[in-house]
Amino acid sequence: IPGAIAAYETAYNNLQSLRSDLVAINPDVQFKFQESIEPIYRDLVSLLLTPSQAGLKKGAVSQSNLKKAREVIEALQLAELDNYFRDACVDTEPIVIDEIDVEAAVIYPIILSDRIEVILSLPNQPLSHYTTLLPEDKVKARLRQVYSSMSPGYPNNERLRLSEQIYDWLIRPAEVELANSNIKTLVFVPDGFLRNLPMAALYDGKQYLIENYSIAISPGLQLFPQRLQRVELNVLVAGLTEARQGYTGLPGVAGEVQEITDKVTTDVLLNQEFTRTTFQTAIDSTPFPIVHLATHGQFSSNPKETFLLTWNDRIGIKDFDLLFQKRRLGILEPIELLVMSACQTAAGDNRATLGLAGFALRSGAHSTLGSLWSVSDESTTNLMKEFYQGLIQTKP
Repeated sequence: IPGAIAAYETAYNNLQSLRSDLVAINPDVQFKFQESIEPIYRDLVSLLLTPSQAGLKKGAVSQSNLKKAREVIEALQLAELDNYFRDACVDTEPIVIDEIDVEAAVIYPIILSDRIEVILSLPNQPLSHYTTLLPEDKVKARLRQVYSSMSPGYPNNERLRLSEQIYDWLIRPAEVELANSNIKTLVFVPDGFLRNLPMAALYDGKQYLIENYSIAISPGLQLFPQRLQRVELNVLVAGLTEARQGYTGLPGVAGEVQEITDKVTTDVLLNQEFTRTTFQTAIDSTPFPIVHLATHGQFSSNPKETFLLTWNDRIGIKDFDLLFQKRRLGILEPIELLVMSACQTAAGDNRATLGLAGFALRSGAHSTLGSLWSVSDESTTNLMKEFYQGLIQTKP
């Protein structure tokens, strides 16, 4: 195994050194990524997490290998984003989660060909890991079942049973460690199709995960915000209630907007007032820490199919880059929170959440809240009411 690890590390290091060139030089690399490039990262992680080192107890993996495996899986996440954007302009800076939250644990679930590996990072403690032996095709099939179970009308008892199985893979082996470390927040760096599932809805047999922990999702700690500022709540709200460009109306958006304006200071761009031009003007003229977009949109693994709807246009990933340019460059204060409440992922797209990550990164927002499913207007309004009430209770 050491020889195989050395060979794969050479290939991995070469890919890292070519990061900025891979997507720029070869126009076909975006379509070959999963077949030719991604397996190198995954095979190296698999070797690093295979217990084989002399001097370690049975089943143990050295700290150096655990740290290297974590580095490689984070590098894969960045490579996927580079591949998505077709450039290597995602700025990164490794951080230590302890510096942000001493009550947070980071969970890296990794889907390999013959098993699921989970690397667990606890504050001020060595890394640990645990394994579930299960072929990749069965893992993916079960994850798709869980995804389908989130649809309205799916039997509740079956949905809970499926959610509990994922809980058994990702959380149950770490329950004692999490409790002993007084963990309050779980930060997931999900892999593959796991990105499409709501970690908050994992079920332990009695409660959902969100009932016991605060939940955060990140493409990787290298992309985690350095700090979140406590600021006065001032929200730019933009949205559509009427049918536009072949999309149905969103009558519940009116109630959603009203709930927000009743609780915090807002500027509102609704229907005809919500155009690319008016949105750009608002973004550039007032230091809104929160931008709330209540409009149709779609997240896709294809940037050309990822968009948000305005009254007479669509805002794509590259448009977001320009709209928020002054904030990303530090000319204006960056967005603390970007909310996209009426979007959904493209049907059948296993990597659609790259679109959500794309909007988040291109806006420069420190945190992002977005819907991955088509959600009823009433449910969205109720959620936003509770969400902003929670923000009010924690503001300075």
